[in-house]
Amino acid sequence: MRIITGSGRGRRLAAPPGQDTRPTSELVKEAVFSMIQFEVEGAAVLDIFAGSGQMGIEALSRGARSCVFVENAKPAWQVILANLEHAGFADKAKLIKTDAVLFLQSAPGLFDVAFLDPPYKSGLLEKALPPVARVMRENGVIVIETELNEDVPESAGEFLLYRSYRYGKTKIAQYRQ
Repeated sequence: MRIITGSGRGRRLAAPPGQDTRPTSELVKEAVFSMIQFEVEGAAVLDIFAGSGQMGIEALSRGARSCVFVENAKPAWQVILANLEHAGFADKAKLIKTDAVLFLQSAPGLFDVAFLDPPYKSGLLEKALPPVARVMRENGVIVIETELNEDVPESAGEFLLYRSYRYGKTKIAQYRQ
């Protein structure tokens, strides 16, 4: 994994050990940032189920003003911390080690862009998506990654499923008001 573009371009990022975390492929990451390229600069970003932190770090590299990373697994949390230091974005990041749904019950502030990549078929998407919608700005965008054959909700609060895309075995869905 590497940062694709921006101020951290080309820097390699580590992934947590084992099979519990599925890093987003570079093809999918590049497609996601092509979809939201004009919404990232100056944005407050939320990276839920952050894994390696690569989506939030890519956003910071592309000019996001801040990113809150939420990850519950200690090995992944440690990798995110190391990746932020290596990429030089620790000063723009807040890393929170807690359950995503618990965090969302009292999330500080509003976000412009949110990334959700929960464990596939865990039921966590359905639990996390509505509270994510509540912490989004009116013109924000929510991007989720799921397994291709996993159903995604048609709406989350005021946010509606805008588009979904297929990349191999991965589905990317965007929600907007």
